[in-house]
Amino acid sequence: MVSEHAAEYASQWAAIESIAAKIGCTAETLRRWIRQGERDAGMRPGLTTAESERIKALERENRELRQANEILRKASAYFAQAELDRPFKR
Repeated sequence: MVSEHAAEYASQWAAIESIAAKIGCTAETLRRWIRQGERDAGMRPGLTTAESERIKALERENRELRQANEILRKASAYFAQAELDRPFKR
């Protein structure tokens, strides 16, 4: 909407303020949406929405794998200690 009606306003910010009031959000929220849309379209440098989601998914997976490794490390140490504590069989 902002790009469609930008010619009717003195600046992009004026268009953003007017349209934000009409759709019920703050001007800053609308400005951020516009900037993200520009990044997604390749018109502005920065991470696209898809890239941001991929990074979040990879960070989540990394965190889960670290937790799994910690559990396995503790289990390994527990079983190794249990093996050492067993009486020796002849």
